[in-house]
Amino acid sequence: MRMVKTKRKRKPYSERNDLERIRSNWRKIEGLYHKGEWSSVVIRSATATEIAINLVIREELANKRKLEKDFVESLLIWANGIQGKVNRLIRPLLTNPEDTRVFRDLSSMINDINNERNSVAHSGQFKRKTTAIKIVNSSKEVIETLVGRYKGNFELKDIL
Repeated sequence: MRMVKTKRKRKPYSERNDLERIRSNWRKIEGLYHKGEWSSVVIRSATATEIAINLVIREELANKRKLEKDFVESLLIWANGIQGKVNRLIRPLLTNPEDTRVFRDLSSMINDINNERNSVAHSGQFKRKTTAIKIVNSSKEVIETLVGRYKGNFELKDIL
């Protein structure tokens, strides 16, 4: 009897949770990296980082503080982008000294990720492999640190 291999139907992106979206983007980053698409690697790395930041905001506002999910979603849209979400939403939420320290330690990497992304998206710059490697490494550290604070031992696959 011949076994027929069926293609697994993927969950639509719009129905995925933040963790699934981060992992999906990370797989895409890996493929782009191996194709040498350095600028796209930078964009996707920033996207995955922003999704991790979204997760932090949702955990803090919807889950811990029990705010309405629709209100939290409107805040995410209002804050617009990595820097807006960090400066307008996360920093004001930080009351625990340990949380404040973690974000302070990550802030230069978050700024670098955002600046490199913006230079591609808004100025059309092309990135080199060295920049892509730096941003992937920074994104991995930021994502694992942030998500790990809420979802336990969260790890992404090493791409490089």
